[in-house]
Amino acid sequence: MDAPPPVLEDLARSVLELDREGAVRAAGEALLAGVPPETAITAGLAEGMRRVGERFAAKVYFVPEVLVAGRIFYAAMEVLAPHVARQPDAAGTMVCAVVEGDFHDIGKNIVKLMVEAAGFRVVDLGKNVPAERILEAVERERADLVGLSTLMTPTLDRMARTVKILKERTSAAVLVGGAPVDRAFAAKIGADGTAPDAAGAVALAREFAGRRRR
Repeated sequence: MDAPPPVLEDLARSVLELDREGAVRAAGEALLAGVPPETAITAGLAEGMRRVGERFAAKVYFVPEVLVAGRIFYAAMEVLAPHVARQPDAAGTMVCAVVEGDFHDIGKNIVKLMVEAAGFRVVDLGKNVPAERILEAVERERADLVGLSTLMTPTLDRMARTVKILKERTSAAVLVGGAPVDRAFAAKIGADGTAPDAAGAVALAREFAGRRRR
């Protein structure tokens, strides 16, 4: 198996070390090196944010450092995002949101970018979104899919409540994700699926959208 390009480690390390200039420079170098922008985002920038999360959990980093890392992540994303290959035909409509009580939206934003690139129209409701507002958007947009995320264990019950409301009131497929979410939890709350990363989320979106068209 080929080793990952060194620039991916440069991206991850720059985010971890709160080096904005290094992250932006590495993003440009990744493009010049022919690294797919999707890979640079998921295996570089997102990996860096994962490491930031580890330092936060270990009380090495605190909220100010996490906020700085987030701004660096988005600065590098601005370099990469315009180069993500996009499919021209609409594959369906997805409503995505971070559930009520959670303000962490980096994972949701990566999934949004990748799902849009796959040809879906994405209605992004943002973060800290109540279940009722998500339901309204799904009904208004006649969405095929819903993507829900949370990064925190205390808001898993909000995710469960949101899934319950959506499954009772709509026919949209509900996909869930985030660090504390696994297949067992997704099945327990009645979600249609979960994926460990953005590429998996795109595959699930295509699968369920395809089912609805048949």
